[in-house]
Amino acid sequence: MVRNVVAGIDGSPEGLAAAHWAAQEALRRGAALSLVHVWHRTVRPAPSIPPENTEHAWAERLLRETADSIRAAHPTLAIAVRLTCDAPVSALLAAAREADLLVLGSLGLGRVAGFVTGSVSQRVVGRASCPVVLVRAGRAAADEHLPAVDGVAPEEIPETPYRAVVLGLDVTQPCDDLISFAFDAAHRRGSELRVIHVFQEPPSDAALPALTGPELLAAEERTVVAALRPWCEKYPDVSVTETVLEGRAAPELVRAAAGAGLVVVGRRTGGGRLGARTGPIAHAVLHHAGCPVAVVPHA
Repeated sequence: MVRNVVAGIDGSPEGLAAAHWAAQEALRRGAALSLVHVWHRTVRPAPSIPPENTEHAWAERLLRETADSIRAAHPTLAIAVRLTCDAPVSALLAAAREADLLVLGSLGLGRVAGFVTGSVSQRVVGRASCPVVLVRAGRAAADEHLPAVDGVAPEEIPETPYRAVVLGLDVTQPCDDLISFAFDAAHRRGSELRVIHVFQEPPSDAALPALTGPELLAAEERTVVAALRPWCEKYPDVSVTETVLEGRAAPELVRAAAGAGLVVVGRRTGGGRLGARTGPIAHAVLHHAGCPVAVVPHA
């Protein structure tokens, strides 16, 4: 059954970038695109709302203009629009339950990069039942591709190869949903998949002999290869590069994101407090990665 890619828009440049990224992803998946805008009545309308408009009329106009912009760029894409008067987090979580993928805007990278703690996007990422992709303002379709060679016209840029998909992999946890999402993303783009696994040497225990140095690295490499083997067989067209390092995962993933088209990280759905379910590694990548970041819930 073909389901929807859902984009939440709010009138910001980040929301518009997310909507256009979601349109491209819907085309890659052969899915429809649903644009969702959540509005709520306030005593004093936001300064961005013209005084001659009601909040509802402004919300309708925003949704209509965004849909028209996407239809102009992608005339064959099926687009549905939904205007909801509700709390933003609740409405977006409800939309996520009916979607294969939810796409939201992130704040641009500045001196304090990524999200503002407590933002709508941050809370939705930590609770959504489907994968959520965060896109920052200024992202265009061409940014997903490698730089065009000299002499290639701008309209030919989409024909150039896609940038790599980067997967942050923790093999100590069940992660089939995460691996599946990353392989599928690379397959649909015809891009390389770069898998990064970062481990830390376990504390010494006199009762148990522990692997150290090269032996530990080799064991971690074997574990990664074993975890990926079924997916490499399912997606033989995907070129996979594994990088296994000792250290801290977040800095390595942020470094890899610099040249990537998409970074994929996981979010455990079991345990933890409601406000702390994104996880420290995913949280850091969301704050500091410049490219779109997909957060995939898994057990």
